[in-house]
Amino acid sequence: MTNNLVGGIIPSQPPIEAESDVHAVKSRLEWGEPAFTILDVRDRSSYNQGHIMGAMPMPIDELTDRAVNSLEKSRDIYVYGTNEGESSQAAQKLRSAGFEHVSKLKGGLGAWKAIGGPTEGIIESRTPAGADDYNVVSRMQNHLENQQK
Repeated sequence: MTNNLVGGIIPSQPPIEAESDVHAVKSRLEWGEPAFTILDVRDRSSYNQGHIMGAMPMPIDELTDRAVNSLEKSRDIYVYGTNEGESSQAAQKLRSAGFEHVSKLKGGLGAWKAIGGPTEGIIESRTPAGADDYNVVSRMQNHLENQQK
């Protein structure tokens, strides 16, 4: 009998879906789970302006070559682009190149920012990460005011 301490504590991850919700990826990030990569397939200047923290830049026109040279085929890969179409196209390119666990990040950067996911980049550094994130009272007031409009 092997004594697997980690097995009972850290549940193994189910295979990732073809499309993933930003909440699922954010929780993996917060748990500090290794062995997954987030790819930003937008052009370099968009990436430099702002991207999901830790995302690797791989513009869609260079995607297949760069991914094949730098990533394991069995790695979990979350991909997002400028819009849903570009994200889907990128995910398909990766699957065609033999990557087994590729998931399109639904809503991309916009959805990520909407749930307060960490970002970095030129624009992101000018706007503090959710200046009001910690003020729950004002967030609730804003929410109620917006609901009434």
